[in-house]
Amino acid sequence: MQRVCACTPARRCASWSLRVRASPEAVRLGTRGERAGAGPRGGGPFGGGASGGGARAGRAAARPAAPERASGERRPRAPVLSRAMLPWTALSLALSLRLALARSGAERGPPASAPQGDLLFLLDSSASVSHYEFSRVREFLGQLAAPLPLGPEALRASLVHVGSWPHTEFPFNQHSSGAAVQDAIRAATQRMGDTNTGLALAYAKEQLFAEEAGARPGVPKVLVWVTDGGSSDPMGPPMQELKDLGVTIFIVSTGRGNLLELSAAASAPAEKHLHFVDVDDLHIIAQELRGSILDAMQPQRLHASEVTSSGFRLAWPPLLTADSGYYVLELAPSAKPVTARRQQLPGNTTGWAWTGLDPDTDYDVALVPESNVRLVRPQHLRVRTLPEEAGPERIVISHARPRSLRVSWAPALGPAAALGYHVQFGPLRGGAAQRVEVPAGRNSTTLQGLAPGTAYLVTVTAAFRSGRERALSAKACTPDGERSRAPRPPPPGSGGREP
Repeated sequence: MQRVCACTPARRCASWSLRVRASPEAVRLGTRGERAGAGPRGGGPFGGGASGGGARAGRAAARPAAPERASGERRPRAPVLSRAMLPWTALSLALSLRLALARSGAERGPPASAPQGDLLFLLDSSASVSHYEFSRVREFLGQLAAPLPLGPEALRASLVHVGSWPHTEFPFNQHSSGAAVQDAIRAATQRMGDTNTGLALAYAKEQLFAEEAGARPGVPKVLVWVTDGGSSDPMGPPMQELKDLGVTIFIVSTGRGNLLELSAAASAPAEKHLHFVDVDDLHIIAQELRGSILDAMQPQRLHASEVTSSGFRLAWPPLLTADSGYYVLELAPSAKPVTARRQQLPGNTTGWAWTGLDPDTDYDVALVPESNVRLVRPQHLRVRTLPEEAGPERIVISHARPRSLRVSWAPALGPAAALGYHVQFGPLRGGAAQRVEVPAGRNSTTLQGLAPGTAYLVTVTAAFRSGRERALSAKACTPDGERSRAPRPPPPGSGGREP
């Protein structure tokens, strides 16, 4: 009979199978032998019984039985772990550990992957920007882009100039690293001309969704606009079109921009997407802005934007296709989950806007992908709507003087609800109107430089983060100036002279 070496695959497989079946029995038999008190060596069915205390029984089951010296015969060996089986044992432990980790990872959900999206820099390159300011902004954009995870399957970047006509410095698919994008930005030259921002925004919308420009369908879109604050043409409509398409808008103003206009143009909330900073201090916001860009481009995650008092916009990465399934979108107030609203959407949808919601309320959102092709886990999110956009309901005029008066209003809205107030006043019978800015949280101001004996129309307007405004007007009158009085004659006997 041919002897099979212990290291051959046949012996290893047989030993491995035998050990898996026999080891529990050997342990149980050893325990029974210990309780019996005495038993012959090798008296068990596998020749490895126990004949002493628990420790010796364990050692007897863990090592081969010694050969019988008197008779010269070998007793059958118990199915124990040999040196040849050690690699297989280690492999089985590694596989078991890997399966356990995979099971726990599946319970936690899929791991987060690298950010992916298209990033467009919109640079004011018109003649309204000095050469020094342009060079500082150009250096800032290069430093902002260098550490970003740019690559063909990660982030892609493009640069568009604002001038008389928009101009693409480089498309999305031209550079594949942060260093290359930084060098390309530093090499950009100023275009000069008018500041036609609205035209450039319409052009940017085409570039962000044009495959010939290197843009990719179904990935997050982010626009970073750096401006000195001015525009020669209307920019509101094209900016809103970008936001309606799910583009996240970041605005960096280097000083002279209108706060209300830029707040309405940037994505909500404005305090996260709008930065006012001096051109020499741009480096201060670089890290924060870079982090916000990465947050906006995180894939495999449901997120909300454009949050107002009555609604918000949802966006998510393409988890399905039109042919592989559909989405069920659920929305319910956190305090009343039974009043849920549901919306079924095609599989190629990546966004939806909820409207008609209650102000200052927490809502739970669930995105449930339904597919027969593959399993995609639901995604959940909680969003809180802003407080109600209630403008001034009552105006009080007080402390009226010939050249000043005090205006107060209620209710007073804090910074979380409103951007601020502006108070406009002018004579009712015609004349130039004046305007005073009042920060959020305050509900009164004193109007100076008025004319005595004049009726004024005073309008208090609350400006909200959504871009909407609420106003209330009242009539106010200043009293006449103090009239000159004739001198009184001195009383009799006061020693005064008679006239």
